[in-house]
Amino acid sequence: MTSFDTSPQLNVWRALLALAVVFVMLATTGWTALKGHRATTPLQASLSAWEHGRIAGHDLPDPDASPARLAVFFASLTAQQRARLAHRYPLAVGNMNGAPVELRYRANRIALGQARKTELKRMHDSRLSPDGQRDAGRRMHRYESLMSDKRHILAFDPEGSGRVAEVFGSLTKAERISVVVPGVDTDLLTFQRTYRKYSAPVGMAKSLYAAEKAASPSTRTAVIAWADYTAPGGLGLDSATGVRAAEGAIRLNALVRALPGSAPVSLFCHSYGSVVCGVAARELPGRVADIAVAGSPGMRVEKASHLHTSAQVWAMRDADDWIQDVPYLELGGLGHGADPVSSAFGARVLSAADAKGHSGYFEPGTESLLNFAEIGVGAYRSVHCSDNDKACRAGLSGTTTDGRA
Repeated sequence: MTSFDTSPQLNVWRALLALAVVFVMLATTGWTALKGHRATTPLQASLSAWEHGRIAGHDLPDPDASPARLAVFFASLTAQQRARLAHRYPLAVGNMNGAPVELRYRANRIALGQARKTELKRMHDSRLSPDGQRDAGRRMHRYESLMSDKRHILAFDPEGSGRVAEVFGSLTKAERISVVVPGVDTDLLTFQRTYRKYSAPVGMAKSLYAAEKAASPSTRTAVIAWADYTAPGGLGLDSATGVRAAEGAIRLNALVRALPGSAPVSLFCHSYGSVVCGVAARELPGRVADIAVAGSPGMRVEKASHLHTSAQVWAMRDADDWIQDVPYLELGGLGHGADPVSSAFGARVLSAADAKGHSGYFEPGTESLLNFAEIGVGAYRSVHCSDNDKACRAGLSGTTTDGRA
């Protein structure tokens, strides 16, 4: 999928040493050298306009207010007033935790249309290089695809490499909600792929959604392909540290806390996404029932108990995954800690039979996907443990809503 996902011959020790040198250089020369003045982004502009806006003669609430407070505000409006806000402030409403999900879908469709027009102009801008024009074309086509009435875009930000989240199923009617948290090199352009599609967030989420339906047809589920954080780009300083994970963890917690209803939530965290989930774990609300990691470089703790979460912690790694050759350590901020599939870590270790390589865990027909689906619908006693180790099911009594074990 990426340089981080497809490099089986990595000399990791050399890479980490090089990263340590870069880290020291940055520390001695000052981080501020990297922080230039940034222009106002489209999302910031939309939020600023919201903060100065009014509806029915009243000021609009703080966009950073609690999801519950914002939900009460939107519930007090008429359908026409809500639609007006979505059209006036599409990026603000489309990314606002607490806004009704259907309104967010509508607002993001409007925002995507505006972003598409911007990229269409850039495609023919003579001031851009041919590569720049081609990049604009790729983004334009991606926005066009995401704008489809059949797609439910829960979050969208065109700034930089872009952020996006998409929902499969109904969040408001779901009895179980799954969130797929992907790893490095995840952005708007890699959010969906035609080739090796199950290595990209959309393919992962659609595959999991279908597998959950097959595992328990009567259970209403929803799956979120969550690429709403700025993931590291390939193998570099960002992927070897927890900086991006810390930023992503804040956003992941905000997402989960704003989800409608009270359905249990399961997180499925792949590669660097497992670092994000590990950092987020301590602050996750109690409705998060499971944190399942695959191909993990570590969760920035030495033991599962150190995550300080009430969620069940699951881990899997297939025999062909090169990530097993990464040093499982944390030293001076580099590295992500202990191996989640080691017995000392204390996670419930699942079978990943049939999965191939670092990016094959969501491939249809694999035991890894089947295990994820069983967790997603709450059929804990049906999971397949690694090496027939029944300890991974010890103490679990969860079943799906139709009583299936």
